[in-house]
Amino acid sequence: MRSRQPSVYILASRRNGVLYVGVTSDLVQRVWQHRSGFISSFTRAHAAYCLVWYELHETMESAISREKLLKKWHRQWKLELVERFNPYWNDLYPTLL
Repeated sequence: MRSRQPSVYILASRRNGVLYVGVTSDLVQRVWQHRSGFISSFTRAHAAYCLVWYELHETMESAISREKLLKKWHRQWKLELVERFNPYWNDLYPTLL
């Protein structure tokens, strides 16, 4: 993964649990911030710290567009997206380091 590449990501509290969709220019740093409690009271309140899906983009504009689209999706569609990408709902954060 290229450092500081625009990304859209999904954090989960557990398999089929609470989902959080976000966008960032630095995925490693942003997930660390979520886990450390520095940002997003939503992820902190719901313990949604497990990185279960992400998608890299060439531009921040395309990443933001994709994030907005995913936020409008039905929950089931997001679950299916995660299942196709990460069928065991493994925490993908360690693979980024």
